[in-house]
Amino acid sequence: MSNTTVSNNRSNHSNSGRKRVQGANNRNRNNARPAKKASTLDPSLLVKEADHAVVDKVFKSDRLIKDMPIDIRLKEALALKGYERPTEIQDRTLETLLDGRDILGIAQTGTGKTGAFLIPIIEQLLHKRVNPYALVVVPTRELALQVEEEFKTMSKGLGLFSTCFIGGTNINTDLKRLRRSSHVVIATPGRLLDLTDRRAIDLGKFKTLVLDEFDRMLDMGFIRDVNRILDGMKQRNHTMLFSATLDKSQQSMINSILKNPVTVKVSTGNSTGDGIDQEVIRLKPGEDKFKVLQMMLAQSEFNKVLLFEETKHRVSRLCMKLNKSGVKADQIHGNKSQNARQNALQAFKQGRVQVLVATDVASRGLDVSDVTHVINYQVPQTHDSYIHRIGRTGRAGKIGKAYTFVA
Repeated sequence: MSNTTVSNNRSNHSNSGRKRVQGANNRNRNNARPAKKASTLDPSLLVKEADHAVVDKVFKSDRLIKDMPIDIRLKEALALKGYERPTEIQDRTLETLLDGRDILGIAQTGTGKTGAFLIPIIEQLLHKRVNPYALVVVPTRELALQVEEEFKTMSKGLGLFSTCFIGGTNINTDLKRLRRSSHVVIATPGRLLDLTDRRAIDLGKFKTLVLDEFDRMLDMGFIRDVNRILDGMKQRNHTMLFSATLDKSQQSMINSILKNPVTVKVSTGNSTGDGIDQEVIRLKPGEDKFKVLQMMLAQSEFNKVLLFEETKHRVSRLCMKLNKSGVKADQIHGNKSQNARQNALQAFKQGRVQVLVATDVASRGLDVSDVTHVINYQVPQTHDSYIHRIGRTGRAGKIGKAYTFVA
């Protein structure tokens, strides 16, 4: 790449300190957020060559969906979705979850974690239609909507109902939707507790809890909300924690949430996927970073790019510069309305824009196929953040590319 130096060192990956995230969705508390600190992440940890034999290494279960110990109706629904075999995390957790055991599941993004907890939930509901039954709590609006969509397609025609509650939407609409009972509720913590405070939702009625992307759910900004949810679930008898990363500092909290759990690790929880070429772009003194980015995006292979910036203001500014320079881009961050976020995501999915510029809100739960490149315009604050960001590419046995700018 002209006028840039790409580092070729390799190094083992390690966890670094975690940043504080704001926990409440669409709530007024904790609005004063500390200024972003300079990243202390070692750039050498952001360099790794993809294993180009990864396509041949994709896990292939010995059993087909039709061989799994689940209801024939669920098998048929999964077949309609195109499922032929369970993914590794689904294959290794199914019987454990059907037995009602608590679980700690660690697997890279794009490996079917959502199906790993929804399939046993649907199976249980087909045999005992408890209403409400399961509460799925996730850190971002986009992930909540994705989980709900997965539940709807997996349970199509089975007479099961779900409701999704997220920040950035009209709470009065949510109150009206609560008049209809749902077997599964998917929610972000802030909106869930808003509805709980209004006595519109009774947490004590739910039997099963899923914390998806639990590492962020247990981060400082969410810890109070998670504790309130746990305290309210007086009848909880089954808990599932799933994430791509595992922070050892959260182990005591995890131990307090889970009872005699089974741990299933499809990945180590602190390293990036094998199918991603990772490089750093070292800028020379005085070199124009934006021009380097333009040169990268002008190359034909950069056709679906997820570009991360550290703050909402920087995302807006960078998106505007890209559009002015002729690059079709849209943006997604916490200050955008939910409709704007969904429209930007759809434009990116459908290829109407080449680049989606985002904060870390897009590092979890974005189900976008064939993201060719992930670019970190700044070095991420933490290694966990880096893992989740670049996990948007190199999925389903394909090779992805991740670049990080280093001054």
